[in-house]
Amino acid sequence: MPAPEQAVLCTDDDVRISAVHGPAADSAAGSGVDSGALDRVFVVAHGFTGSWRRPAVRTVLRGLRRHGGVIGFDFRGHGASTGLSTVGDREVRDLEAAIGWGRRLGYRRVVTVGFSMGGGVVLRHAALYTGPAAVVAVSAPARWYYRGTAPMRRVHFAIERPTGRVLARFALRTRISAEPWHPVPLAPFEAAAALAPTPLLVVHGDRDPYFPLDHPRQIHAAARPPKELWIEPGLGHAENAVDAELVDRIGRWARAHSEG
Repeated sequence: MPAPEQAVLCTDDDVRISAVHGPAADSAAGSGVDSGALDRVFVVAHGFTGSWRRPAVRTVLRGLRRHGGVIGFDFRGHGASTGLSTVGDREVRDLEAAIGWGRRLGYRRVVTVGFSMGGGVVLRHAALYTGPAAVVAVSAPARWYYRGTAPMRRVHFAIERPTGRVLARFALRTRISAEPWHPVPLAPFEAAAALAPTPLLVVHGDRDPYFPLDHPRQIHAAARPPKELWIEPGLGHAENAVDAELVDRIGRWARAHSEG
């Protein structure tokens, strides 16, 4: 992203969120193909242990700039943001702060795009807040406490054990709250049921090592139209697995479903 604009945002519970904004690419703004590019912003929610500074997330932001402005941010407890990660609960407040920045920058249409934990967050956010013109959940869990794969058992070790939290803090720059959820937040598939009429796109790989295909299918089945489910052959997990072609397809889907 040439000349990105960085900011520190404040959530409604006083957590400082590191964020970055990039305007629509010149090709999108000047081509005439997508006259709404200047009026649309993609707010990208990274996965657990991620950051907008990570190369994979920056690649997603760069690809989506063909279809509108982009905002990336670090969830609480991640990267340069303050606070502690609640692994999908209070993170909806971080996303709302990023969307609010987009509104203040003048964007009229907001598309939220979340990966893994961020996918669960964009679903929950759209059920709890008003505003997104469209929602994209990539590699998202359908339900909490899933331990059916070895990678997810390692994630739970990092979240639930003091040793795991120490390792996550120093090795992954992710600071995790030791407090249990109270109450347990709405599950992503339950949130999906409350999104209509907001368009929803669910994207998942058939080689995802974290969440098997019953997760995207449960989210999609719970949602009401307008909705789409893309099962991507050979795709692994989240932002580290997507390629430029898939990012562009997501951008084109969002463009088609966020007009008006």
